[in-house]
Amino acid sequence: MTARADDSRLSTVALPRRREAGTPYRIAVVCLGNICRSPIGEVVLTELVDRAGLADEVEVVSAGTGDWHVGNPMDRRAAEVLAAHGYDPTRHRAKLFESSWFDECDLILAMDRANLREISALDTPDQSTDEPVRLRMFRDFDPSADDENRDIPDPYFGGDEGFASVLAMAERTASAIVEVFLLRVNED
Repeated sequence: MTARADDSRLSTVALPRRREAGTPYRIAVVCLGNICRSPIGEVVLTELVDRAGLADEVEVVSAGTGDWHVGNPMDRRAAEVLAAHGYDPTRHRAKLFESSWFDECDLILAMDRANLREISALDTPDQSTDEPVRLRMFRDFDPSADDENRDIPDPYFGGDEGFASVLAMAERTASAIVEVFLLRVNED
């Protein structure tokens, strides 16, 4: 696991409010086919949420913007890298992101700019000027990312090292997301 993110930086990362009181805060992680990056992000974030004692407060789901893998398990290489690091990749089945998710999710995190554009093209969710944006990049929470380096590269056509790199980015980012939730809980 990576080092703890800087609390002063995290205190400036605002989360949108829960859309419906009394329900878990729902986060969707979205990539292209929902078999590599977003399932890695979902599995890692879910595990870290559970470890932090937030399982009743936060629910994580994932989907893809393309439908060609719907119903399939994650890519073998993604599952292998997760299992090698102690995560359970077995429950994942690819889903398609649909515009109804704008109403069902509190925060939607795209893995790259192309995914962000595709999600945005489906619908522009209602967004008040004083509320943090519900549709964001996953790495907006990554303490190592900057404005020019927010995409998580698609490892599908590369080697195993690409999946290990995605896992490292997902762990670092998921850790920061969980810390933002913990800061929020401590402030309430």
